[in-house]
Amino acid sequence: MVHSLRSYLLITCGGFIQGMGMALFLFPHSIPSGGAGGLAVLLNYWVNIPLSFALWLINFSMLVAAIYWLGNASAIGTMYGITITSLSVHVFSFDMYRPYDNVWIDLVVGSIILGIGVGILLRQGVSNGGMGVLALIISNIRDIAPGKPLFLLNGSIFIVTGSIIAWPIVIQALISQWLSTKMVDIIFHLKKLVFFEQPILGWRKKSKKEIR
Repeated sequence: MVHSLRSYLLITCGGFIQGMGMALFLFPHSIPSGGAGGLAVLLNYWVNIPLSFALWLINFSMLVAAIYWLGNASAIGTMYGITITSLSVHVFSFDMYRPYDNVWIDLVVGSIILGIGVGILLRQGVSNGGMGVLALIISNIRDIAPGKPLFLLNGSIFIVTGSIIAWPIVIQALISQWLSTKMVDIIFHLKKLVFFEQPILGWRKKSKKEIR
């Protein structure tokens, strides 16, 4: 129980930091923070599904994948992390927190903060939602840090949706993803994040036989 509480404390910190990076620095410039939003735009464009429902459908599908591939503990932690992130986005979505407004400064600072938050979440064996689930599954199977697969997944989606979203924003999104996923790998490879860090919620890697 103590270890679970410690893990949830880190998940809370990761979700809070991730939401702060989104709300303060990226969203004000309409820079997407991940590939789930890009897939939602594609579904809306192709079959006219409302963006809000499309985004929910994608995240729900990813949670189902998390349950199947990573186990119930990781899925529960992911849902909790997504909730904390949403609350953080709401808290920081006020102009009082924005003393300046420069898209490139915000892009760099926001991407670094976003990457720190996502890295803390993935380090605890939970996803930040969206493509983070697939990145964590690939990381689990291939025994690699999740930053590279996360960048490739999100980057591919941004390129595909380039004809729908303004190209400058897509380019900014790719730069943001590169910076944030570099931070993800740095955080993921740290020997110890904080002095009380413990393994997450009984999460473990599945063997290849179990995955099949």
